[in-house]
Amino acid sequence: MNRTELKEQIEGRWPGRAQCRFDAVNSISEIICARAAMPELCGRLFLEWNFSFAGLVVEEGTSEWQLRYCFYGESEAGWVHVLATAPLAEKTFPSIVKFVHAADWHEREAEDLFGLIFEGHPRLGDFILHDDAWQEHVEPMCRHFDARKAMQHRKPDADWRPHRIVQEPGAFVMPIGPKFSGVTESVHFLLETVGEDVIRSTPRLFYKWRAIEKLAEGKTVDEVLLLAERFAATTAFAHGLAFCQAVEKMCDAKIPARANIFRVFLAELERLRQHTGAIQEICESTALVVANSQAGILEEDLLRISGELTGHRYLFGLLAIGGLLCDLPDDACAKALEQSQQTLKRLNELEKRLRISSSFLDRLEEVGVVAQRSALVYGLLGPVARASGIVRDLRKAQPYSGYEHFNFDVPSEQEGDGYARLRILFAEARQSVRIMEQAVAALQSGSIREPLQLHAGAALGCVEAPRGGAFHWVRLADGGRIARYRIVTPSFANWHGFHLAVEKFAFQDFPIMLSTFDLSVAENDR
Repeated sequence: MNRTELKEQIEGRWPGRAQCRFDAVNSISEIICARAAMPELCGRLFLEWNFSFAGLVVEEGTSEWQLRYCFYGESEAGWVHVLATAPLAEKTFPSIVKFVHAADWHEREAEDLFGLIFEGHPRLGDFILHDDAWQEHVEPMCRHFDARKAMQHRKPDADWRPHRIVQEPGAFVMPIGPKFSGVTESVHFLLETVGEDVIRSTPRLFYKWRAIEKLAEGKTVDEVLLLAERFAATTAFAHGLAFCQAVEKMCDAKIPARANIFRVFLAELERLRQHTGAIQEICESTALVVANSQAGILEEDLLRISGELTGHRYLFGLLAIGGLLCDLPDDACAKALEQSQQTLKRLNELEKRLRISSSFLDRLEEVGVVAQRSALVYGLLGPVARASGIVRDLRKAQPYSGYEHFNFDVPSEQEGDGYARLRILFAEARQSVRIMEQAVAALQSGSIREPLQLHAGAALGCVEAPRGGAFHWVRLADGGRIARYRIVTPSFANWHGFHLAVEKFAFQDFPIMLSTFDLSVAENDR
């Protein structure tokens, strides 16, 4: 389906209630939609025309609300944004969750942070702003909320009780967290059961919600780039790149070829290191002490490669609007590539040994299965989705930073179990090194940064982060300062569907399934 066909389909199906226009700057088809028609229209995009749901952007203007539901596809139509507006006094919109279940948490988030009401949503409230800790009607993302003032102290609600679904005789809830030892961040799980198998799993997140989007308001793009890189350290480069892309797209910047090649090289180095770390977590969760140590050593080696090449183990401080802050020597990149190739050889050897470990495979095979249909409905992303047969990768679907010039495969599996997710991690690690090899071969002399003139406007930046698609919406006011910053992370999408892997499996499988999803609390509690 191309843009012309999309326009004809939509305006013919909803005459007078939906109007298409094309934003040439952002290459986006915008659909101005009446509120009443919005759920069915979004459902048609998602269910029938096979567009993927990227996220919901809520903006509070001077006189009206604007809701922007973002979709993307691999067809010529590309990006499609469905826009609905309402006067500020009217805070009610129809929910699209009946047709696009992937939007469930997005609408719950908007209700908590902006006070919007989504008619028809099955459950609102007690999400980011926990009912047992926050005051009612705080609406911290609204203009009237002053983030510089301390909130009035409120004691926890002694009458708060967790939401329960299983009501059978003998049913009980097993709480896990929110406090853990080591580096694990705060998250609370409620596992409901009447026996040994988990019937319902409910994650309770946002104990460390940091309001990055609120903190960004009024700041310069350089100041917000620091926030983008630091709210989830292990995927710092991916999120920083998505933010840079949004600003660069808005200003129609031409990124130097050398800078784009370095961006691709570093993004794949980060992916290789992150996947290696995820493999180490899986080995640890299955109590393979030796394999856990071996994978941990490989991750440490990749961190040292990053540190030696760039000066930072997690690739902080490299990106700049318009390119990179500093050049990297060609011979240093070649050395980093050679070291990464050697690390990959050892990673491949580890995979061979794991494949013949029957006790290890027994913990992963046919456990934590997520069916393809469920993965589609929940909008799962990254390796988790690809393990369930969804070949969705922004590097192919909506190429950026010159990825269209690189030859690589997008691995996929069909089983949707823990072992399939592990195999995806190993396969993607190999593809990352393959891309890095092409990047080093394509290096050419030239500048690494082009200056650009900031101006008012808005744009969406997107990258295929190690855990999946990451989307950063940026609106600049006059003067080049941030008016609205919206972050949609892959962990936000995958936490939403995590319960699919846990339910109907035994309690002892829970930590293993958690490790195979490679979920980040920091990336979620942004």
